[in-house]
Amino acid sequence: MPDIPHISLQQLAYLVAIQEQPSWAAAAADLHVTPSALSQGVAELERRLGLELFVREGRRRLPRPEAEPVFAYARSVLVQTDDLIRWTDSRRAGRAGRVRLGLIDVAAIHHFPTTVQAFAGSRPDVQLDLVVAPSSELVGRVANGELDVAVVVETPDPTPGLSATRLLSEPLAVYRPPEASAKTPPDRWGPFVCFPPSSHTRSLIAARLADLGAPFEVVAESHQPEVLQQMVRLGMGWTVLPVSQAESGPDPLHRARRAPLLDRWLIGVQRDDRLDHPAADVLLELLRASSS
Repeated sequence: MPDIPHISLQQLAYLVAIQEQPSWAAAAADLHVTPSALSQGVAELERRLGLELFVREGRRRLPRPEAEPVFAYARSVLVQTDDLIRWTDSRRAGRAGRVRLGLIDVAAIHHFPTTVQAFAGSRPDVQLDLVVAPSSELVGRVANGELDVAVVVETPDPTPGLSATRLLSEPLAVYRPPEASAKTPPDRWGPFVCFPPSSHTRSLIAARLADLGAPFEVVAESHQPEVLQQMVRLGMGWTVLPVSQAESGPDPLHRARRAPLLDRWLIGVQRDDRLDHPAADVLLELLRASSS
């Protein structure tokens, strides 16, 4: 590897200023240095390069025409350095980089679509990768580094190595098939169509139904709330869903009782050992603020 002379950005800035300003005095003033400091800096640069970059014409020192590649190089380096500074500033401010976001379906469709869209629109230099999946899958992908942040259902036992930020509490209610009476007591509810056993929400539902003395016989399963809704409409069984999902749209489900069955927390999770990621932190704070 050839020897590389020690050239500073300040020395390159001296060259650009001298070429752009009408005099060395004006160049020194533009750089906020004294004329003698400017002359000494240029002399040291010439010494390190082994080239004379200027020629005297009377009392003036003008750039040599054959030295133009050096001045072009100086301009290029300063421009690219400025680009680098702006890029790093943007990353530190959360305005550049890549964010890998995971959302459960209700978060993606009902709670945070406007916030995610606003984040993406206000930060065009941030690449936002979105994954919609069940909580258990998203937690695993955050833990192994595939996602930077995910919105999932809070569980009684936190996952080791992950930090959690509570975002919002949402009610879940029991919904009955069309032919079932609204006066049916809990001990006669069911059978149920529900999320699969791996679902965080299913464990919450099972525990709360047991508290009410309601049987929890599951005859069909799906991760998709829309599928469970349709099963209820077809009379296949009862279900428990977030109110925001079950009661939206042109054909809402009917509650088995007015009061919600339970409330669950949606949380934002990140790895404890993660590196600084301003863009992901900004997004999580926006999600928290939008639900408060």
